[in-house]
Amino acid sequence: MKKLLILSALVLACLSCTGQSAEQTVQTGIEVLRQQNFQCLQGKRVGLCTNPTGIDSHLRTTIDILNEAPDVNLVALYGPEHGVRGNIHAGDKVGNEIDPKTGIPMYSLYGATRKPTKEMMDEIDVMVYDIQDIGCRSFTYISTMGMLMEACAEYGKELVVLDRPNPLGGLKIEGNLAEDGYISFVSQFKIPYLYGLTCGELALLLNGEQMLGEPCQLTVVPMKGWTRDMLWNDTRLPWVASSPHIPSGETSYFYPATGIFGELGYFSIGVGYTLPFQLIGADWISADSLAIALTALQVPGVIFRPIYYKPYYSVGQGQQYQGVQIYFTDFEKAPVSDLQFLIVQELMRMYPDKDVFALCNQQRFGMFDKVCGTNYIRENFGKRYRWDDVRDYWYKDVDAFRELSTKYYLYQ
Repeated sequence: MKKLLILSALVLACLSCTGQSAEQTVQTGIEVLRQQNFQCLQGKRVGLCTNPTGIDSHLRTTIDILNEAPDVNLVALYGPEHGVRGNIHAGDKVGNEIDPKTGIPMYSLYGATRKPTKEMMDEIDVMVYDIQDIGCRSFTYISTMGMLMEACAEYGKELVVLDRPNPLGGLKIEGNLAEDGYISFVSQFKIPYLYGLTCGELALLLNGEQMLGEPCQLTVVPMKGWTRDMLWNDTRLPWVASSPHIPSGETSYFYPATGIFGELGYFSIGVGYTLPFQLIGADWISADSLAIALTALQVPGVIFRPIYYKPYYSVGQGQQYQGVQIYFTDFEKAPVSDLQFLIVQELMRMYPDKDVFALCNQQRFGMFDKVCGTNYIRENFGKRYRWDDVRDYWYKDVDAFRELSTKYYLYQ
């Protein structure tokens, strides 16, 4: 297993901006499709669900590639959260409009309509999905993919998924399955929080296990050169921000490390500063004391560094905050999603008067539970703020899901 060197997010973000490397080993689904002369799309009316992450290794968009491909008739574009061109802020509704560059109609799948309607589907023979995901259940692009699968099954259309790497690799699985009553657009499927599959493999699993009801006519165009032990940097691929607060591929490693507690708006998690998802801080924390307490836990694969900062916007805007920044020394060994719970565990031990669930906006409990896929974690962790009280529940489904998912592996 490749080891992830100690991260300096600023340095690595700069490295990821340099573009295509001569040492690139991975070809994504759109590049493989082009090598196949777009055979599965020829002579068909094509719809494309994509966003700015739909690119080849030279940063050409999948929109342009398909629009210019011979015998491919691209007739409609479909936009997930943030829109086809990535010009919509997180959570804002996406509208229907005309793409100014190509003149092709763009339909919103993140507004009043999240599953394509019959009218949207009548225009096409085949739907293509090409979006770079980050390997976490609560990131909404896979939910959009599931809605496409349901619509294709309902209206008798083909779905072609152009596969892309899981930035977290294909081995990391953490979290309980989403449970009945907590299925939502941030937990659309009964899969773990970190599910260890590419989007193509996930589509095959959803279809094969009939998790969405009637299966659709599905084709996955696999990558070349990707293996399950690859993290994002190993792919040598350029990164385009998958959302405004995922500016680099490395940010994907941290999103599941703090994002659950970020839903409460009680702590700063670096959103609004230069290190989104890479830290937890507040104006009442002693950075040095917290770093010492967390270091004493000897969490494998992780170092906690004291940090002092002033958020530019969002939680703590303009205030002097302290906390810890997370560094991964061995991502394979690190219990990524555990980290936020361990940090809160130590904070509640050190500052019992700052009870997070008592003092936060309790209207946010619903979103917290949806992201966790259950209310069990919040209700039982909040009793004593000890991660050991709920850790077994968080991991109870991992082994069974790993065994199930191996049936749908496209890569070793």
